[in-house]
Amino acid sequence: MTGRLLTGLFLPALLLSGGAQAAALTVFAASSLTDAFTEIGRDFDRQTGNRTTFQFAGSQTLRTQLENGARADVFASASDTQFTPLVGKVVAARQVFARNTLTVIVPRGSARVRTLADLTRPGLRIVIAAPGVPAGEYTRQLLAAVDRAGTYGQDYAARFMKNVVSEEPNVRQVALKVQLGEADAAVVYTSDVTPALKARVQAVALPSRFAALTPYPVGVTLDSRSAPQARAFVAYLLSPDGQRTLRKWGFRAAR
Repeated sequence: MTGRLLTGLFLPALLLSGGAQAAALTVFAASSLTDAFTEIGRDFDRQTGNRTTFQFAGSQTLRTQLENGARADVFASASDTQFTPLVGKVVAARQVFARNTLTVIVPRGSARVRTLADLTRPGLRIVIAAPGVPAGEYTRQLLAAVDRAGTYGQDYAARFMKNVVSEEPNVRQVALKVQLGEADAAVVYTSDVTPALKARVQAVALPSRFAALTPYPVGVTLDSRSAPQARAFVAYLLSPDGQRTLRKWGFRAAR
């Protein structure tokens, strides 16, 4: 039996086993999940009859909204830093459904940046995510790792940061700066280099020793009014179909 058929049989059965009816679901999700979750939501709703809507933003913004009483059924974060403090208070549990890694993007055709070393060239305009944003956290961890390694000389991080002209509230806005020609380089997730963006930018791969795989946790909220359907959505993310769609949009396997 194929993974698609298994998923098609499993999700309705999961809903029916709890006596649940189709429901309207609200999913808070990191902005880097926009394309993948839009497709996943459409497929999930077609199979289950649910009506899933998404609120995409930086994980830190979504966490703050949830802590201040915003209602959602599912929270999918791009970082444990923004997710783990909510476990047992806002979300019931944590499951990793995907992983991601950083890359550098530059305008298509540009020859100014070919390696990490080029990012410290004087006058280069770099855009990164702000502190607290998962992509911003991971960018700073990357810089610290490069400094520790000493591969690109002393004070690499300081020289890199001198070239930073903007720190954005979510990673999609980081990518947009390069697309609009407002930056010479930016640090984003590999999943942000979507088919549409590839027409305007090119990726500069990071050395594997610095490009750590970062987990994406998800959980059902404690105050969800449609908990069985919310759990079914999480199950779909981990199903063969859900994982296939996530891979299609540049994410790595959950395990």
